Amino acid sequence: MFAQMIAAITGWAVGLGGVGLLIIAALDSSFLSFPQVNDVLIIVLSAKFPDRMLYYAGMTTAGSLVGCYMLFAVARRGGEVFLRKRLKGAHVDRALRLYQRFGLFAVVVPALLPPPVPFKVFVLLAGAANVATWRFLVAVGVGRGIRYFGQGYLAVVYGEHALDFMKTYGAELGIGLAVLAVVAGATVILVRRRRQVTA
Repeated sequence: MFAQMIAAITGWAVGLGGVGLLIIAALDSSFLSFPQVNDVLIIVLSAKFPDRMLYYAGMTTAGSLVGCYMLFAVARRGGEVFLRKRLKGAHVDRALRLYQRFGLFAVVVPALLPPPVPFKVFVLLAGAANVATWRFLVAVGVGRGIRYFGQGYLAVVYGEHALDFMKTYGAELGIGLAVLAVVAGATVILVRRRRQVTA
């Protein structure tokens, strides 16, 4: 069933090209869910048309930005109430403090992680925590951009065998990138603190 859905969506996306990828990514990142469809489409289309890889990855990243912003905007208007109804209050409080303190990195890290990590929860938390819009968009753009352009690059180099690579090592790769993002974030924070102390 899932394979048939992928085949149907792939055929539709191929017909629309980058516009199809943008629409699917926007829907997936907002109020609908197409688990791993974006990842598969990036690889399949980039393998078939390697000269269009940058366009496909860019459109998918842009679609994800649009969809995430829609959720983010909704969360800013009442996301905290929504989250408190579905999560324990202590968890929400800790998460909101984390986002208020490390807004950019608290979005980049989950954006890099592979499914089944529920990225939409992190988007809602960012909105509820009133993370600055530009910081949120930069974080999503960086996280999703690394993911989609990376997958596109693998497809150009390895063709559709990149799908097998992502199935086998995708989780480890996503976690590794997230760890690197955490290390980079911690380094930036430490450097800023030292400058403040010495200033």
